[in-house]
Amino acid sequence: MTERTKRRIAADPCSYVNDDFSSLHLEFTIPGVKREDIKLKLLDDSFSLSAVMDNTEFVSTGSFCCPVKANESKAHYENGLLKLDIPFKDPWDGAYEVPVN
Repeated sequence: MTERTKRRIAADPCSYVNDDFSSLHLEFTIPGVKREDIKLKLLDDSFSLSAVMDNTEFVSTGSFCCPVKANESKAHYENGLLKLDIPFKDPWDGAYEVPVN
């Protein structure tokens, strides 16, 4: 099958914040997909997921509620479940301190 004839199925995320509100957890059910066929991209404010299996492509995109540290994220895939742990960015990180005259 060509790329155009692949059946696309939504990989809906389950998301929740950990108990100390320091990171966001995302989970996607993508059964039958091989680890090497998962393409996951994160920015500090959004994500994109594509996971191909035969003629089916699981897809999802979304925005985060708060800025995250995308480069410190961790992902684990096992038994059809993709789990991500994404730390939140300190809201004051990079803030400019205005000198007062």
